[in-house]
Amino acid sequence: MISSIGKHIWEVCPHCKGESKKWLRGTCPVCFLNPKYYKGGSMTQIAWDCYFLRVAKMISTNSKCLSRKIGAVLVRDNSIISTGYNGPARGVVHCNDRPIDFYLSLDGAQALIPDREEGICPRKAFNYRSGEGLHLCQAGHAERNALIQAGRNGISTKDTVLYLYCEKTSLPCKDCCIEIINAGVKEVVCLEGEYYDKYGKQLLEEANIITRKIDDKIL
Repeated sequence: MISSIGKHIWEVCPHCKGESKKWLRGTCPVCFLNPKYYKGGSMTQIAWDCYFLRVAKMISTNSKCLSRKIGAVLVRDNSIISTGYNGPARGVVHCNDRPIDFYLSLDGAQALIPDREEGICPRKAFNYRSGEGLHLCQAGHAERNALIQAGRNGISTKDTVLYLYCEKTSLPCKDCCIEIINAGVKEVVCLEGEYYDKYGKQLLEEANIITRKIDDKIL
């Protein structure tokens, strides 16, 4: 049921299934105040977090990566200063367009899928698990690309908040965490999920960078 009140659109919240009578623009007070979905934060901050994570989610759809699609948004004073998604560098041949012989020359091992089908990540053709076989991957990570894009445009990244949308993991990998720290990012907001690696989490804690997680059910 949807009804119009003034300029706003209200409807039954799809997440709590009737616990809340109505929600405004995706902002359900029951969901946001329920620790099952969100751990801490004011209603205003939660609304901003969801907004920027939704933007990051949309940006991730532009990724051409064959493995996963990730989006990142850099924010200062609730304004977006840079965005990034994972994928190959500007102007280079996409990994999907490279022959399997090219990867055989880099790996020195026999591919498990010698006639690699279109749309299969080269690392998967060699049976590498997530985080392995990175010597065959030419994609820059979304977080890194957001930072690089800001630098390319002469925009300072000091004291920014990085919003990361990745369905499979939560905090960035160790290498991206190092760059996030050195770029002066003060806070990282991501989805609930498994850590890509615990080393990155440790580095962020030692650098006193705030990390917050949001359940994707409220996006």
